[in-house]
Amino acid sequence: MVVGATSDWLLMRWKTHPLRDRLISPDTREPLRWHSDGTLRTERGETFPCEGEIPVLLPTHQNQAMRHFIAHYQRDAELFDYWEERDAATAHDERRLREVILRTIPAQATLVLDVGCGNGWLARALVGRGVAVCSTDLGRTNPQRALAEIPDERHVAVVASGERLPFADATFDCAVASEVIEHLPEPERTLEEMWRVVRPGGRVVISTPYRERIRYVLCIHCNQPTPLHAHLNSFDEHRLAEYLRHGRFCYTTFGNKALLIARTHVVLQWLPHWLWRAVDRLANRLIPKPAHIVAWWERGAK
Repeated sequence: MVVGATSDWLLMRWKTHPLRDRLISPDTREPLRWHSDGTLRTERGETFPCEGEIPVLLPTHQNQAMRHFIAHYQRDAELFDYWEERDAATAHDERRLREVILRTIPAQATLVLDVGCGNGWLARALVGRGVAVCSTDLGRTNPQRALAEIPDERHVAVVASGERLPFADATFDCAVASEVIEHLPEPERTLEEMWRVVRPGGRVVISTPYRERIRYVLCIHCNQPTPLHAHLNSFDEHRLAEYLRHGRFCYTTFGNKALLIARTHVVLQWLPHWLWRAVDRLANRLIPKPAHIVAWWERGAK
């Protein structure tokens, strides 16, 4: 690792981080090395910049669809505040979703990848437990703010595409994509990449709306049907089981819609997770309308 005149942020944020020598080119998959000018390069001379503390490792060879997709989510992060305060019902629903996700991450995990980090909630939850986290996103805005608000030496961020993750094979103990795959035109590509970067014995974890009915509006600019919330896909356990068949598939559904509509969060927000989950399971037996699915694939140990 070349440091030379490398600025202090690189020394502080990356020098001792377990990812420091695990970055690769998203185009050629060759290892990247740090240089004293703050760039990352392959032996053949591919060069990728760092913006502040954050390596920008987006693929340089992009087709038109990928360019449009990346530009859309870079603009999305600029226009919408992922940190804005939620109303009480939404905040309770998000809290319970995150509790379920955290319970699926292996207890022994020491290095976790967050694909599509949003407001960095996963890093906020894990670094305090001593877990190293890499927050990734297509845009710069969310990773920059996440690093600023979670300035722990175990927390780094990378601008990257889930379809071409810039990490060496078998790097992470767990890779998480929370409320991401419903936005992807080809979710299988990101799931395969997440699987590639997870170590034997590790786990890929996703969350997504359960059996969502995709709704469309007519775009005033292009006069084409446009999905609300940019949700392109709807998932249930049967569709998810078709992915990553080389792993052991598990899932759980929860977040009863009747309880959400009835605004029962006024009472349920005070319950510990196990008791809320029991109430939610009972509600889904009576009215089988779960709002969320969390699924995970376990990679067998060699």
